[in-house]
Amino acid sequence: MIQQTLPLINQILPAKWVNSVFARHETFHPRFGWLKKGFDAAVEDSGVFLADDATVRLGVGKNMVRSIRYWCDAFKILKEDQPTEFGNQLMSDEGYDPFCEDPASLWLLHWSLLKPPCNAAAWYFTFNLYNNQDFTQNNLYESLCEYRDSLATKIADSSVTKDITCILRMYVKQPVKGKPSEDTLDCPFSELGILQAAGDTQHYTFRVGEKRNQPPSIIVYAALEYASWVGRSKTIAVSRLLYDAGSPGMVFKLSESALCNAIERVSQKFNSLSLSDQAGLIQFSFDAEPLELAADILDYYYQGRSRPIAR
Repeated sequence: MIQQTLPLINQILPAKWVNSVFARHETFHPRFGWLKKGFDAAVEDSGVFLADDATVRLGVGKNMVRSIRYWCDAFKILKEDQPTEFGNQLMSDEGYDPFCEDPASLWLLHWSLLKPPCNAAAWYFTFNLYNNQDFTQNNLYESLCEYRDSLATKIADSSVTKDITCILRMYVKQPVKGKPSEDTLDCPFSELGILQAAGDTQHYTFRVGEKRNQPPSIIVYAALEYASWVGRSKTIAVSRLLYDAGSPGMVFKLSESALCNAIERVSQKFNSLSLSDQAGLIQFSFDAEPLELAADILDYYYQGRSRPIAR
């Protein structure tokens, strides 16, 4: 059953959460290897994207150079063409997973793309504010235009269309007709299985619930980050983690059971995490500082080492 989008005025978060950035990707979704290519090039020379020989050094066309630069910024592995702490942590040669061979890294990047400050407004709207689980491209276009207008920016309708096309190309596995080419290859993020065609090429649906390739550690990492942004308490209602704009439940399209199962599994190794049920309200509690605990969980997942996990 298709739900109606709630009034946007009740959903839009403060401006610091999302910037009114549309269609900066030059119509290209992030392709296999692009983030590592852009990150490594910027590590060697932060001016590479503006260099006269950028196309030669990156081995792509001029529009693709701009697209790689945009995606590296949007995923927050670069900021002002300089490597970020997150970029170094994940994509340096000594990082967790430089070539994103583990699906966990794609989930982590998906979270990073949408976390504040988000520089992909159409993506933010689609995952966080658009409440239709099943939709057509035209449904999404009409609602996204309303959101664009609410931002009071002069963004062309064509930019909205380009963003929607890119979102669908990025997350939906594409049918291959004829001999595969670079243009027909799926985006790595289609492996997440979070969005799929529903019977034909006109209808789409979000897959809500547990995903086989999503480690519980990534879910709990995101839950702790989100909790650190929205309050100072060491307890947060699971309903907020599921349904608030910008929450892991919205970004990852989780069900209550998927979220609670993830917390319970991670809490077996990190006893500072717990779930409690008080008068029917399920609460997620953590005894340590949430960002430090989130960092420990991520480190434990990727490297298997603990910095005392019993804290």
